[in-house]
Amino acid sequence: MAERVAVIGAGQMGNGIAHVFAQSGFPVTMMDVTDDALKRGRDTIASNLDRQIKKGTLPAADKDAILGRITLARGLTEVEGAWLVIEAASENRDLKLGIFSELETLADQGAILATNTSSISITEIASQTKRPDLVIGMHFMNPVPVMQLVEVIRGLATSDETTKRVLETSKVLGKTPVEVQDYPGFVANRILMPMINEAVFCLMEGVGSAESIDTVMKLGMNHPMGPLALADLIGLDTCLAILEVMHEGLGDPKYRPCPLLRKYVAAGWLGRKSKRGFYAY
Repeated sequence: MAERVAVIGAGQMGNGIAHVFAQSGFPVTMMDVTDDALKRGRDTIASNLDRQIKKGTLPAADKDAILGRITLARGLTEVEGAWLVIEAASENRDLKLGIFSELETLADQGAILATNTSSISITEIASQTKRPDLVIGMHFMNPVPVMQLVEVIRGLATSDETTKRVLETSKVLGKTPVEVQDYPGFVANRILMPMINEAVFCLMEGVGSAESIDTVMKLGMNHPMGPLALADLIGLDTCLAILEVMHEGLGDPKYRPCPLLRKYVAAGWLGRKSKRGFYAY
């Protein structure tokens, strides 16, 4: 039997990560701060499994076994006994640093501590522990059950052994891992977020409507989704947080978040999750 994995966070990314591990035969403990968040996370996994069954990519008989591998737990204490702990909390630097500081004392001595951060320094997160060689980034793409890529990010002290094990585990999940180095935004968001930001500037300056901008990128650049619709899917607050990390960490004005993006976030227009972003849902 595969060794147990712990996932911290039952939100959009956390439940997706728990889903793919459980589907690949790993017992998973999914943790969050409230019973309500845990229930919502489990319900999302169940409905995503139903979607896979409907598409014919998963035998109906497998659903109960996959859900049966997922245990729900409040708080962080259940990380004990897991060989791999993956933090998938909100993209908030202080929150993540606090979690890793706690994990140092709660997780087993040899456990690998991974973070699903999309932009925050792995080296800084690792500095909250006494095991920086065992800290690594595992940046899954959204939606996790569908998207193929995992960015595997080495901090300054991440060991070859830790990296090798995480790369191998990503392949067991049916993913394609790509090893990258620890710089703000890594590779995916270093390239994606300036594109989204530029699309928001185009909208703010009246160069085109949201629909026009997205249609140009879909039909002209063969992107499956336009940058503004993609920002709504990611969450405008998350896009803003990533741009701020890159702007601060790289010190280059080209990463300055568009004022219109800030305005939408201030208004609570966060995209799909709030039913209003660049589009209404």
